[in-house]
Amino acid sequence: MPVGIFRVCLVVITAIVNHPLLFPKENGTVPENAEEIIQKMKEREESLRLEQLRLEQEIAEQEATQKALEKAEEVVEESKEEKVQWDMWTALSMVIFLLIELWRQDFQEGNWQDTGEEDDMAVLGKAFKGVAFPDKAILASFYEKRILGTTGDMARMREMVEGFADDLLEALRSVCNRDADMEVEDCMGVGSMYENWRVRKPFVCDLIVPFAPPEPYCFRSQTWCSGDSFPPDEQGYGTIKVCRANEDVTGCICDKTKLGEDMLCLLHSQANTTRLSSEMEDLLCFKNTQYLDADQVMKWFQIAVTKAWNRISHKYEFDLSFSLLDSPGALKIKFRSGKSIAFNLTPVVQYENSDVYFISHFPRSGLAADLPSSTHWFLTFAVYERRFIQLVSKTLPANACHVSCLQILSFLHGKQCSLTGPSGLTNYHLKTVMLHLLQARPSQDWAPEKLEARLQDMLKFLEKCLHEKKLYHFFIGNGKVPAELGFPIIFQRAEPLNLFRPFVLRRDVYRKTVDTFHEMLRNTSALINEYTVHIPLAQTNGIHKESL
Repeated sequence: MPVGIFRVCLVVITAIVNHPLLFPKENGTVPENAEEIIQKMKEREESLRLEQLRLEQEIAEQEATQKALEKAEEVVEESKEEKVQWDMWTALSMVIFLLIELWRQDFQEGNWQDTGEEDDMAVLGKAFKGVAFPDKAILASFYEKRILGTTGDMARMREMVEGFADDLLEALRSVCNRDADMEVEDCMGVGSMYENWRVRKPFVCDLIVPFAPPEPYCFRSQTWCSGDSFPPDEQGYGTIKVCRANEDVTGCICDKTKLGEDMLCLLHSQANTTRLSSEMEDLLCFKNTQYLDADQVMKWFQIAVTKAWNRISHKYEFDLSFSLLDSPGALKIKFRSGKSIAFNLTPVVQYENSDVYFISHFPRSGLAADLPSSTHWFLTFAVYERRFIQLVSKTLPANACHVSCLQILSFLHGKQCSLTGPSGLTNYHLKTVMLHLLQARPSQDWAPEKLEARLQDMLKFLEKCLHEKKLYHFFIGNGKVPAELGFPIIFQRAEPLNLFRPFVLRRDVYRKTVDTFHEMLRNTSALINEYTVHIPLAQTNGIHKESL
């Protein structure tokens, strides 16, 4: 503060001393330089004015920039709000679309059986146009000549095979070590031979043989619908764990917790682990696991059957051998006359206390995919399928045509495949179609005189399934299974299993299957007439008049 006052005083004194009025004579240079000073002041004033203009321009530019930024922020905010609203409407629209699509699929799957014959005709595509379908008289004559004659042969063959299989399994039990080997139970007949609809030779009996581990072990099974997530290609399969009867299902905590280097599990030391691994291999498990290995089971079963046959072969005047390399359970009886009888003897594991079975080997088709691994077992519902057909047959009219339809369709498809090569369709697919229609149609619709109409229904339904690439397993996901069957509820509540899913993945097989089906339709009359006794035209016309 004192320094400031001193400076002010100094400036005032200097101004007084140099004022021209106070010292006019000494300060004579001022008038001479006045013009130069004025010029400099004007230049200074001009520079200050230009600087002021420049500053004003910069301020204006900054204000414009600020306004532009504010406007841009407002646009961004508005776009964000619009985007949020658009995203919300998009998501809502997608949800509505998915709900509509799910409802449409459920409606089609759950209510197709409620539609009448006129609605079924809408399903037909170009394949049925121009197809001359055999009439009732020709179908009846064909069935009587080609189908009925084989029924007696099937009955005699079943009786012979079942008697020999029982004897063979009894011998197998005698050669096995009851304290270490698997325990084999009595065999059961399943499939077309025991449902009386197989038509094509050679006739092959399918027998399944349940087995169980020796004490103190037991099987604990897990299926794809038991809660844990299974990939789509593993649906329809399950795994079988070999455990001690008193073993906790969840296992020891050392399997789930990483123990320290200075900690040791007293139950699972290295010696115990080695001994357990050896025991599991003896119990036909996959290496270093407790899961039953289907390949190991089939090797054990083939060896056991060979030993059993060696024990009883002297009682029979024929030879027994394994017939197919790709079917480990396929056996063939060869008589000295040159004739032979083939049958399948396949070990299975019972699922809990039901008649659903894990099957160690399932006959392959061109459509079937390879097993995910040898520890994955396919589930078969063959026992329940046979029971369902028997149960429904009691409510149908005498000589109902449901089995006849399946036999004719199986014959036509088999004949067509022998001409043009195999396709993705199997007899199991054809039987599944019949099971769905048996549940959908009233019992009076299966009267014998309606054979032609029901056969056309099966073809229509099959064409619809091929077109949509969807044929659902009859039992899995079907909530309308009769309670009298005692079918496990876990499979009724499961997601429906699409038997035609491989068609989606293998377009070449799908194209071949569709072409074979269309060719079969065009050749239907020719294939049936080839095996039909000539019927006078007057008789055929008479039958048509009666039907009208």
